[in-house]
Amino acid sequence: PHRNYHSLLSPFLCRSCLFMVLHVALQAAVFGEYTWEVFVYCWELQFHLLLLLLPYLLLAGNLGCFLLCSRANPGTVTKSNAAALVQVYAYDGVLFQRGLVCPTCTVEKPARSKHCSVCRTCVHRFDHHCVWVNNCIGASNAGVFLLYLLSLTATAGALAAVTAAFLIHVLLLSDIMHSTYLDAQGQEHPVEIPFVIQHLFLTFPRIVFMLGFVILLTLVLGGYCSFSLYLALTNQTTNEWCKSRRSGGSPHLPSQPQDRPLVYKNIYSKGIWRNLKEIFNPPAVLERKKKT
Repeated sequence: PHRNYHSLLSPFLCRSCLFMVLHVALQAAVFGEYTWEVFVYCWELQFHLLLLLLPYLLLAGNLGCFLLCSRANPGTVTKSNAAALVQVYAYDGVLFQRGLVCPTCTVEKPARSKHCSVCRTCVHRFDHHCVWVNNCIGASNAGVFLLYLLSLTATAGALAAVTAAFLIHVLLLSDIMHSTYLDAQGQEHPVEIPFVIQHLFLTFPRIVFMLGFVILLTLVLGGYCSFSLYLALTNQTTNEWCKSRRSGGSPHLPSQPQDRPLVYKNIYSKGIWRNLKEIFNPPAVLERKKKT
């Protein structure tokens, strides 16, 4: 049983292209349906061409960010650059403490770094390991990852908007909202929303199913985008946010009284605009040393 459990988790415990393939397959399936049916129907209904092409333009940008994010070096800490990276960020004494050595990489851990058990390396300004891009998100690709998330959310939202506009247009043309229907007892009733949805599903089953999927995807991605933007604007990483929730259990430093609880304070935030700039233009190596 243990071996079977480990095999089920193996895609999450080691680098694997499984989720990248699934990612591309889902996009191909959705855009195949959009191109085959929605685009053709909307073109016949004389929708504006730019509106119909918008999802493809967003997809192109998203795929570009996807490739950049998956192939980029996230900020690997090596023996040759560890001493320099130690100078980039200060140690806060709560989440990150000076002098700790990674037992796997045998290098001093810079502040805000973490060892990724999937990539088997330490990553500078580690955020998380993303299975969808098959790479860690760190100092060097955090900005591209944020653009990837935003473009993916925008793509799903554009697909949902165009598809919903098509279905609404069909309903208006059919004038079904002002119609009536007979129930099993022969009673006449005005058309209600559940009946309309059932009618659309029976008429355009694949389109309605795709719309439901992309709406759900837009909501989920929108929530995650909002969280990622919050982290970017406050200069936090996912790793730091999670660790700060547990900071009450952090060990005491030798210089601190044992009866005084450690209180986490984000020392890396420099204001909204400078925080956002840092995501796309991370501090240079030895930046702090040059200023002193």
